[in-house]
Amino acid sequence: MLIDTHAHLNFKDFDNDREEIIKKCQANNVGIINIGVNYETSKQVIEIAEKYSNCWATVAVHPHDASETFDYNKFLELAKHSKIVGVGECGLDYQFCENDIEAQKQQQKIFIQHLKLAQEANKPIIIHSRRLFPEILEIVKNYPKVIGVLHCYMGRWSYAEEYLKLGYYLSFTGLITYARDYDKVIKNCPLDRILIETDSPYLIPEPLREKDKMVRNTPENIKYVAEKIAEIKGLSFGEVAEQTTQNAKKIFNLMI
Repeated sequence: MLIDTHAHLNFKDFDNDREEIIKKCQANNVGIINIGVNYETSKQVIEIAEKYSNCWATVAVHPHDASETFDYNKFLELAKHSKIVGVGECGLDYQFCENDIEAQKQQQKIFIQHLKLAQEANKPIIIHSRRLFPEILEIVKNYPKVIGVLHCYMGRWSYAEEYLKLGYYLSFTGLITYARDYDKVIKNCPLDRILIETDSPYLIPEPLREKDKMVRNTPENIKYVAEKIAEIKGLSFGEVAEQTTQNAKKIFNLMI
């Protein structure tokens, strides 16, 4: 079994064949965790999870949506759902507010609310970051009872070590199949702290990428991420598949 720990099958990219994709994943023994990015999408991923046995969900407000009102109690109610396995994706991303200090402060405030939510709901947190690993690290250190995942990890090994010490997991996407920037982190990271994801519909892996063309990614492509991790670490595909599945079951408390 393989578990895609981060996908967005509720997005409109899948409106024409969502059920077909999920059933194909079921047939190929692939589990899927769909990720909420605001209140409406959080409700959508719950609906998908209720319908399919190989799907679970998380709830949150993405940092790009941090200008929205974050109703803590509404999200807490969603987080109590039996198929909600985490809080995320949330975090910090200043890509669109590099010179807006107030917007950055708002993101920090909302991120802290998510950490409190994860702690109260007793769920792991799924963190989105765009090169802000030191800033996020200083915040999460204040919530030692919360563990979680660095989604699509793109940071240095020195930062990764600090997160691992706090009990966090590192998650990798199709990026690692064509960019060599992550080899050192993957080699050094213990296999029992690695998760795999597609971030569908984004980040299509090799050999499916097409130059200068956006190709839709799907959860069934998670095998390519596992294969690359096996290659980098000098392990068998089976070893990586087994351990990353066990890791996902452990951190997300999946009853499979």
